[in-house]
Amino acid sequence: MTAAPKPPTLQFLGATGTVTGSRFLLDTDGRRVMVDCGLFQGLKADRLRNWDPFPVDPTTIDELIITHAHIDHSGYIPRLVRLGFDGRVICSPESAALIGILLRDSGRLQEEQAAYANRTGATKHNPALPLYTEEDARAACELLSPVPMGEPLVLGDLLECVLEPAGHILGSSTVGLSLTDDSGRATRLRFSGDLGRPHHPLLLPPSPVGAADVIVVESTYGDRSHPDEEGELGRFAEVIRDTAGRGGTVVIPAFAVDRTEVVLHALETLETAGEIPDLPIFVDSPMALSVLDVYRKAIESESPQLRPGLRSLDAFDRDRITECRSTEDSKRLAELTYPSIIISASGMASGGRVLHHLARLLPDRRNSVVLTGFQAEGTRGDRLQRGERAVKIFGRYVPVRAQVEVLDGFSVHADADELIAWLRTADAEPECCYVVHGSAAASAALARRISAELDWVAVAPEPFEKVIV
Repeated sequence: MTAAPKPPTLQFLGATGTVTGSRFLLDTDGRRVMVDCGLFQGLKADRLRNWDPFPVDPTTIDELIITHAHIDHSGYIPRLVRLGFDGRVICSPESAALIGILLRDSGRLQEEQAAYANRTGATKHNPALPLYTEEDARAACELLSPVPMGEPLVLGDLLECVLEPAGHILGSSTVGLSLTDDSGRATRLRFSGDLGRPHHPLLLPPSPVGAADVIVVESTYGDRSHPDEEGELGRFAEVIRDTAGRGGTVVIPAFAVDRTEVVLHALETLETAGEIPDLPIFVDSPMALSVLDVYRKAIESESPQLRPGLRSLDAFDRDRITECRSTEDSKRLAELTYPSIIISASGMASGGRVLHHLARLLPDRRNSVVLTGFQAEGTRGDRLQRGERAVKIFGRYVPVRAQVEVLDGFSVHADADELIAWLRTADAEPECCYVVHGSAAASAALARRISAELDWVAVAPEPFEKVIV
């Protein structure tokens, strides 16, 4: 007697109870596909999970599908390849360009951190090793398989994939998977990835959910609403004017992908309107500058993901900003004696060149730090937004006397209201909506709201939970 086929299952390997480490495994009878392959970031307990044995044999995974380039969605790919995965890594063409930049930088950072730990003795391991190297990242990028948005892709005999714009960053996508059983019945899954906002200044809004039997939705801001965007822009202008009036510097820790572009757009808007003085703007991040080039190319080619009219945008013009690509360029910023604006990675002040600027500028009351997005628990950005009077940088505590402003209106994550509005675009009630990629409180709050307002079955899954789809 022939054994009955196993029912398809979905397992939540990451992004449960935490806003990091997105990894979701669809296991069908004879094919394994993983949606997202992110690093765990933030708290040490989360970061250590990157070193745990992977819960399934990586050699048995047929494809990875990556929603977008951010490291908490793509940063584990080189490790998985190092452990034996050798299948396709499916993503949009823009995501492929950005992933290539981010993964090489991540590998280099892993090597630098291991070298620093060995040099200073700040490690329990002898020697400390990187999770993966820059060469591992380059090898992983060889597996990238770009697929245009909206173009169906067949994965095996009974599984089809399609990417649709998510409006979060350039190239970001929701993932639709259609699984057909032997009787011809199709089960349709929709993964939100990180969902953008309806009024992103550069990108068009997310595509609707459409037909879906199972929805997996993020909840980064699942328990709150963003402040009024115009009000936030006004606060931003006020901080810049006040800081310039004191003769200080505004330092903006900004994510290299999309946040730098959004901040530059806001600065150009305020300057054109006469809301802020014409100050020198320094972009101090080689990775952010490489990403900026990808955005420039998308604007020049009139990418359909972008809002109409951006071809005339001059916020990214090279004669308007000073690009600090080399270490020497970055060090020279310490010699500034006049009001200026420094945009530097990382966005949560967890590493990168921005740490040198913070160590120098935080003790001086003339200066300001503007936090423009989500700050994961345990990061320096989180400590700054909570009002701590000293933060540890390069092994020493630095006093926080500079003005610290938190502007959530710059976030390119959908808030709770916007997530609910997106879910309402589903053609019909799904069998279940799984709420992921948020703190335990945020995911639980959004699940309760979905149940109350949409009358759907909504669940915040447990780590490694497996469900039949």
